[in-house]
Amino acid sequence: MARQALQLGKHFETTVPFSLGVVWTGRTLQTAGITARNANGDVVGAGDMRAQVTQIFANLADILTAAGASFEKVVKFTIFTTDIHRFNVDTSDIRLAYFKGRPAATLVEVSKLVDPRMLVEIEAIVCLD
Repeated sequence: MARQALQLGKHFETTVPFSLGVVWTGRTLQTAGITARNANGDVVGAGDMRAQVTQIFANLADILTAAGASFEKVVKFTIFTTDIHRFNVDTSDIRLAYFKGRPAATLVEVSKLVDPRMLVEIEAIVCLD
């Protein structure tokens, strides 16, 4: 068993795209907090939550590819945003496509990120085996 999303039988589990817990064995990749920066390091989509989430998941895809993994291997996302309501309303259709295999997830609203133009930062824990 390399990765198993826990199923607790709670009704709300059927309404969310994540698991309350994931068990895995083997090698692990833990990413840094990934932000909406392009290959040159410039912030993408200042003030645009959708553009930033799209860029962040593209950046995460690059990291996963470099590690020989995919979004199916993500066991946990931690998401930091400066506006939790806007994040939920504006980006659910984008981000849900990346919640493969029901990873565990945490969503936290913060007062600011490292650059004031940034609205979201996401980190991932990934099972490499």
